[in-house]
Amino acid sequence: MAERVADDPAMHIAWTSFLLALVVITVVPGPDFVLIMGNAVRSLRLGVTAALGVVTGLLVHATLATVGLSALVVAVPTALFLVKAVGALYLAHLGFMTLKGAGKEQELPRSGGNVFLRGLLCDLLNPKVMLTFLSLIPQAMDPNSPPLPQAALLSAVTVGVFAGFWVVVVPLARQLGTVLSRPKVRTAFERVCGTALIGMAASVLAA
Repeated sequence: MAERVADDPAMHIAWTSFLLALVVITVVPGPDFVLIMGNAVRSLRLGVTAALGVVTGLLVHATLATVGLSALVVAVPTALFLVKAVGALYLAHLGFMTLKGAGKEQELPRSGGNVFLRGLLCDLLNPKVMLTFLSLIPQAMDPNSPPLPQAALLSAVTVGVFAGFWVVVVPLARQLGTVLSRPKVRTAFERVCGTALIGMAASVLAA
């Protein structure tokens, strides 16, 4: 059985909690969301260009997270537990911040350059994105299996979920923008997301 686990690092990945938390974080409006939606409302081409910039930034974060997390887990066996604890606290912080900012307007990022570059910089310079990789991925990893294949797989799935979200959202930007512009709808939506993040953080700390 031990050999099978070593050969199949994905066998004990906590897919359910990982995907649930990832979906919630993906749909919570943030700087990337505001930038892409702001451009997509103007034109589909600009929305796609901004999304491509954001996804490129995600690929950079995914690569850094894969290499960094794998090296850390190999070098310090207890590091995975510590990173998971920090990740849980971050999820709780993100949840409280989402509740605090529910219904409030967010400004478009003011980084210069063309639309693609703005999307790239918006994602690369967003600490929320970096901490998403560093908080979610360790929580799902199996400490008894090789870290590199797991980190690579989970990072790839994270990028894929975000990219898939934009594939669906960008063409519907005008309709979604109209719905989320209603204060009561947006406030309720963000409160549900914030509460879900806090609940997930509590379950991680209790495990």
